[in-house]
Amino acid sequence: MAFESIDELARRLAESVPQGIRSVKDDLEKNFRSVLRSGLGKLDLVTREEFEVQEAVLARTREKLDSLEERLQMIEAKKAKSKKKKATAKKT
Repeated sequence: MAFESIDELARRLAESVPQGIRSVKDDLEKNFRSVLRSGLGKLDLVTREEFEVQEAVLARTREKLDSLEERLQMIEAKKAKSKKKKATAKKT
């Protein structure tokens, strides 16, 4: 999460505080910002860009896997067909 988003969230939280304690709004906003940054910093998060790169890598890997599975099925089908021809030829 970008620091601008954290700052905006901290500001909104501080504004949502009841009117009676708004006199400490600036302090609350600083505390909210600090807690949010600290808490989010401890999470194992990736950026949107990193996520999209990994998503693309996974999509390419899936395509390759599908292609290899298809080739394997064709090879197995040819092998089975070849075995049938040999078995038929032995019988005659």
